[in-house]
Amino acid sequence: MELRGELAVQRGNFSLQLALATKHERVGILGESGAGKTMTLRAIAGLERAARGRLEVNGRVLMDSACGVSLPARERRVAMVFQQYALFPHRTVEENIAFGLGSAAPAERHTRVRSIARRMHLEELLSRYPRQLSGGQQQRVALARALVTEPELLLLDEPLSALDFHLRGLVEKELLDTLAEFRGITLYVSHSLEEVYRICEEILVLSGGRALAFGPKDEIFLKPPSREVARLTGCKNFSRARPAGNGLVEALDWGLMLRVAQPYSSARHVAVRANHVTFADEAGGENVYTCTLIESTETPFRRTLYLRLPSASGDGWHLQAEVLKDRWEQLKSLPQPWRVCLDPDRLFVMPE
Repeated sequence: MELRGELAVQRGNFSLQLALATKHERVGILGESGAGKTMTLRAIAGLERAARGRLEVNGRVLMDSACGVSLPARERRVAMVFQQYALFPHRTVEENIAFGLGSAAPAERHTRVRSIARRMHLEELLSRYPRQLSGGQQQRVALARALVTEPELLLLDEPLSALDFHLRGLVEKELLDTLAEFRGITLYVSHSLEEVYRICEEILVLSGGRALAFGPKDEIFLKPPSREVARLTGCKNFSRARPAGNGLVEALDWGLMLRVAQPYSSARHVAVRANHVTFADEAGGENVYTCTLIESTETPFRRTLYLRLPSASGDGWHLQAEVLKDRWEQLKSLPQPWRVCLDPDRLFVMPE
């Protein structure tokens, strides 16, 4: 499977321009609201008119503005699942699933609907209406309606966002099982960094209608190419930096000299993710410095610690650390100052 494309879409004052080429089965699209994530999916599906560009799936051209080619949505073999699922309220589950089959013969429609219903565990629900279904069941129906057409490209726009916290985890597992059987390419839009990381192999980061980064998920998360990409992928700790030679950078905002494992030719910023900030039990060691706790907040399983570095200028906190509750229980009984550790392998240096 292969997706290749360059798209330019104009809507009012907003323009989307990006290039995409992948052979991976699942690509996550991240970005803030208004970045162009949904517009990207709609343009690929043929629901949004592209001003110019070229799009092909497995060598089949869906759109080429230079040649005047633009297949209608129904001929693209692209299926899209919307954020709110967009099921027809006056149609049964069976009728909703069959809708995508268009003019197929009745026998074929029946066979394909029953087949996908078995795969999606919907056989007992075929006579029900959307209002009689749970959120997870509605999502399965929307997926079944998309997959019954045997698309080459599956577009998922925030497919779990309408579910409550408990149901989201259960439906995510079902979704993973479904995608594991799907042999096409999936483009997956979500605001959840962890969700995208669990489900997808590659990540596209959008901002203001432009692609800031695209590549394997570990590369994007562990070595973001810019401060903006690091921020959009959840990094909280940044400092202006300058090279100091011999694998060292000076973190100007933190007042620290740090050893970094990442090779660099220039250094404008150094950063570390909050969950990669750790604490040393003893003095000494690389990148170990004293700190004091200013305040903390908690979630059911983690504690976010706001730390002040005596070497840094300005009031307030300078670093965020995220620790599991059992580590917090150990830390809170220790006298301050604590010793914070910024692992050279976990620091990343950015030129911009």
